Amino acid sequence: MRIAVEGCMHGDLDNVYRTVQDIERREGVKVDLLLCCGDFQSVRNLSDLDSLNVPPKYRSINSFWKYFSGQSLAPLPTVFIGGNHEASNYLWELYYGGWAAPNIYFLGFAGVIKFGSLRIGGLSGIYNARNYRLGHHERPPYDDSTIRSVYHVREYDVHKLMQVEDPIDIFLSHDWPLGITDGGDVDQLIRQKPFFKNEIFKRTLGSKPAAQLLQKLKPTYWFSAHLHCKFAASVQHGEGGPLTKFLALDKCLPGRKFLQVVDIDSEPGMHEVMYDEEWLAITRKFNSVLPLTARNADYGSLQVDMQDYREWVKARLQERGTRPFEFVRTVPCHIPSQPSINGSSDVPRNPQTVSFLQLLELPYLLDLTSESREPIIRMSSVDQPGVIDHNTEEIPIDDVDESGEYEED
Repeated sequence: MRIAVEGCMHGDLDNVYRTVQDIERREGVKVDLLLCCGDFQSVRNLSDLDSLNVPPKYRSINSFWKYFSGQSLAPLPTVFIGGNHEASNYLWELYYGGWAAPNIYFLGFAGVIKFGSLRIGGLSGIYNARNYRLGHHERPPYDDSTIRSVYHVREYDVHKLMQVEDPIDIFLSHDWPLGITDGGDVDQLIRQKPFFKNEIFKRTLGSKPAAQLLQKLKPTYWFSAHLHCKFAASVQHGEGGPLTKFLALDKCLPGRKFLQVVDIDSEPGMHEVMYDEEWLAITRKFNSVLPLTARNADYGSLQVDMQDYREWVKARLQERGTRPFEFVRTVPCHIPSQPSINGSSDVPRNPQTVSFLQLLELPYLLDLTSESREPIIRMSSVDQPGVIDHNTEEIPIDDVDESGEYEED
């Protein structure tokens, strides 16, 4: 299977698809799938910009709205994860994953799907230690704190991914696994990005949860973005163990290394997005403890064996099929000539999510009201109870713009 991998999209779908098509024409090949490693920016209309954490100079609707409205159609199946510059209100509608637009599939805050014979997993967002053990307490309209914390990786989603036992072919994360630089040309990376040097040698460049997932899942390929540079590495999992090939890519700008086509062995068959049986079983088992306040999940009540969930899900998929539910628009489309018609910041119940939960016989919980949320109890770096903090948020500095300057996450 021929797969195009793209780093940070930043809403520039037109140019990325044009680049893929140029490669197809130039090399006489057909690309089967496009993977995007975050900062996708699925902005449907001007109201979504209120949920997008970017500096004012980058706040633009860009081109996703064309694909959401149907004005344009993605020329190949596209699968993406979230990063730290997203229309977070829309991604929350699709927390479990789903079609963000026709032929464009969001993997969810954490997820695993099948594409043909390949299993593709992913983790959205970036790691921030202060928020890692909190629940998903953020709801639109976001304030200056929650517009950042909403995309911080949560332990609950990582815990679900840590339950995966079946082999993973490809895994996507936005930030890099901590320590991944050990397996590549770190000297060249420092020459290219000298301000990474201290973090590399202090072993703070990257995500601890992503590193844990890398060691547990041992995927054949791992693709990332976030740091706006191309970097390749390999990880040998024990003597004689499997090898993971890592590749990070840049963001879509002229002259930047933001896209690469890779050939991956796969079995013959239909190349389309399908639900993954094991992942649906994990979702069904853990959904009852999905943490929707500041409090983290309590796993103590989960006693049923995973195999029972697998058998239940297998029977359901045999009845219904494995194709995801169809795309449905839930807000007004952007109309350039009528920019004021753009909807509100409210998050509707996305019919895809409703149908997905009905398939698994699970309740819809994502619209928990703000009145029922609890105060945020921070955890210190040594995992000791911190102070109650209702409104404040640390603003890490862990992203890089095209000038080489740091920008807020």
